[in-house]
Amino acid sequence: LSRYDAACQIAQEIAEKIQERNRYQRNGESSAKLNVMIRSSLQSLKEKIDQLKDLLLRAVSTHQITQLEGDRRQNLVDDLLTRQKQLQASYQNEGTETDVIRSSLMTGGVKRGVTNPWLLEESEETRGLGFDDLRQQQRRIIEEQDAGLDALSSIISRQKQMGQEIGNELDEQNEIIDDLTNLVENTDEKLLNQTRHVKMVDKKSASCG
Repeated sequence: LSRYDAACQIAQEIAEKIQERNRYQRNGESSAKLNVMIRSSLQSLKEKIDQLKDLLLRAVSTHQITQLEGDRRQNLVDDLLTRQKQLQASYQNEGTETDVIRSSLMTGGVKRGVTNPWLLEESEETRGLGFDDLRQQQRRIIEEQDAGLDALSSIISRQKQMGQEIGNELDEQNEIIDDLTNLVENTDEKLLNQTRHVKMVDKKSASCG
């Protein structure tokens, strides 16, 4: 955000220099020095915008900021990139004063801690907040997300423990079932033996009679 603020300030200065150059040209004065300064500032602005793109991509990919905040900042960078292209066109069209120059001058520049005048739309949660407040809000959001992840991890751990306990109980139930099966088989065998013994006794008793 501070780098974006600095880039906006450069864009404001470029707009002022282009207007001054155009005024010199209308009065027949030399503007070569201003052209050199404008060209250098435009190159510096382009480099800063490229840096903003890289920083924003890194911040979003590493979850330093939320996706919603990333989209908001992406809109800011896109607006700044559009303004840079308009300033470049104004610089090349010497002697003309485009609407972007007049609107940039009317904003009065960008001051630290003040809502950026180029911001077309901002959420209610961040409107009126300074950079420190935004960082604190982002830190609070990250802490809430971490707390949510910790709670989710705890729930998953409990479910894993419950699954292990259910598995152990099933193993015990299977052992009990195996024991019952063996007991039933032994009982069946004893019954068969007793049945055969009874038949033999009955047969001998009948013979004796």
